[in-house]
Amino acid sequence: MAPRNPVVLVHGIDDTTALFKVLSPYLEERGWETHSLNLYPNNGAVGLEVLAEQVRAFAEHTLGRDRPFDLLGFSMGGIVSRYYLQRLGGIQQVQRFITISSPHHGTWTAYARWTRGGEQMRPESSFLNNLNADAVAMLGQINVTSIWTPFDAMIFPARSSQMPIGKNVAINVAIHPWMVTDARALEAVTIALSEPLISKSGTLSAMDTPESSPIPSPI
Repeated sequence: MAPRNPVVLVHGIDDTTALFKVLSPYLEERGWETHSLNLYPNNGAVGLEVLAEQVRAFAEHTLGRDRPFDLLGFSMGGIVSRYYLQRLGGIQQVQRFITISSPHHGTWTAYARWTRGGEQMRPESSFLNNLNADAVAMLGQINVTSIWTPFDAMIFPARSSQMPIGKNVAINVAIHPWMVTDARALEAVTIALSEPLISKSGTLSAMDTPESSPIPSPI
């Protein structure tokens, strides 16, 4: 049986830990220990690297520097988490990484925010280009799952939530925030958290491994 690591949950822009009021107890009822933090400021006023430092400090304070854990980021929280993993050493401690509706390749809605964080989440931003340049090499060391919806109006185009590494799981959810409350999304999270760990000596890429089948909407 795959180990049940503690799970750190990272919210998105304008959110707080209240975002996980459904997901957190759902996971705890199934045997996972969850932790979440309030990013400040949460409106994109500062660079995402500043928020990533908060994730690093929280993880070290809560779990220490040696305890393995899994990391889940929603929307902007997925990008913040990637900076922590790829630039702040989090890759050495995190074993499974899940993003939900995160703008890995930018979103046009970020042009509505004239802030540092907003600029960093625009398509072809230097911040995202830098993270994407070594995404396969860095994130290929751990389990990676991107859960996304093709109907996402906040992440535009919606395919921006797909990653070139790990598994991309499409779920037909109509509204962006429902991705952390929809039963199919919750199930996809538990599946990702239950998967055996990949070998540190190899990578598991979307090109090498078939993507997870989309989870259809009930009709």
